[in-house]
Amino acid sequence: MRLSSPDPGRSRISPPTTPRSKWVLRPGARSGFRTRLAEAICRELPGGAALKDTVKRSAPARQDHWKPLHLDPEQGSAVVEFTFLALLLMVPLVYFVITVGQIQGGSFAVVGAADQGAKVYVAQSDASTAEAAAERAVELALADFGHQPDRASMTTTCNPADCQAAGSTVTVTVNLKVPLPFIPFAEGLAATELEASSTQLVGRYR
Repeated sequence: MRLSSPDPGRSRISPPTTPRSKWVLRPGARSGFRTRLAEAICRELPGGAALKDTVKRSAPARQDHWKPLHLDPEQGSAVVEFTFLALLLMVPLVYFVITVGQIQGGSFAVVGAADQGAKVYVAQSDASTAEAAAERAVELALADFGHQPDRASMTTTCNPADCQAAGSTVTVTVNLKVPLPFIPFAEGLAATELEASSTQLVGRYR
């Protein structure tokens, strides 16, 4: 049997094609999908923890760096308290040490001034010049120790009454008011009043 060739004039009919279907979710399907997704996230795992909790725990730790900085209100208070107590205790202690040192220096000053005044007094041949020379010697001795002469006073006593007689004794007494350190405006205040005496014998040959 001879097969006839197709007619060239007849158009070739292509097989029908099925149009592509588009997936369109209906409004009810969307709400159902959301419900199932929420149930899947919130369901408990075999260990007893929810999926959302597991995701939170597995989050990177670098998120902690973005947490707000909370400072301890008590931090640094120990340093402030130590500084305050140190000033409160050390300042009076240092002032006390300085005052004691100044009093000790004043005691050395009055002892030296009384000794120098008595030696200068008995070395003079005249009573009037002896008194003036002894006062200058006392002032110089006090100035060497850093004390003002106007804070000191000198008295002279002789036994017997004739201070120029050979064999008589001359006693020079020096009183000194030691001021409080670092208080220049308190002229009337004194840490203490020191007194020292020195006795010299009037020689026969001068």
